[in-house]
Amino acid sequence: MYITWFGQSCFKIQSGEVTLITDPVGKQNGLKTPRFSKVDIITVSRKESDLSKIKSEALIIDKPGEYEVKGIFIQGIPVNQNQGKEIAVVYWLEIENITLGHLGSLNTTPEDEELEKLEGLDILFVPVGGNAVLDVKKASQVISQIEPRIVIPMYYKIPGVKEKLDSVENFCKVMGVKSSEKIDRFRIQKKDLPQEEMKIIVLQNQ
Repeated sequence: MYITWFGQSCFKIQSGEVTLITDPVGKQNGLKTPRFSKVDIITVSRKESDLSKIKSEALIIDKPGEYEVKGIFIQGIPVNQNQGKEIAVVYWLEIENITLGHLGSLNTTPEDEELEKLEGLDILFVPVGGNAVLDVKKASQVISQIEPRIVIPMYYKIPGVKEKLDSVENFCKVMGVKSSEKIDRFRIQKKDLPQEEMKIIVLQNQ
């Protein structure tokens, strides 16, 4: 499996011939909309997601529920936020026998029962920039709730983004780790998952 980041909460997850995109970004985010020639699945957790440049008849998933597409298992999980005034959708995925959780633009620390499905994930994509999403303190609390093997921070300050967001370096500091060198693409297999300490992977936006 290969994971590439395009800013905010937008990732490309490639598994063999199957491509999944999360929360496509666009000009409204201050970022260039990536062009994806072949996309099989799109998960949407943000109203601002830009689907205009995707030239593909992809299955778009934007609601809670359970789905199976081309060997990929997906569950959209509703989470209350803004004191119950809004329902956010976070996603649980199983790809190549690896479990992943994508928290989208979550801005509230969920109740334990809301995150029960995500406990013990292999990989967690978590927003850390604050403002309209989790800040570093809340993000660290959610990570403690879920206890994933790998954390991939997202939705933080990068060049071009219009929102006022905190840096990934501050997140790493709060987590008690040095900010590692950013990588362009992350390759992971089941056998390579860390067995002891949690690992933080910082990706370079493309």
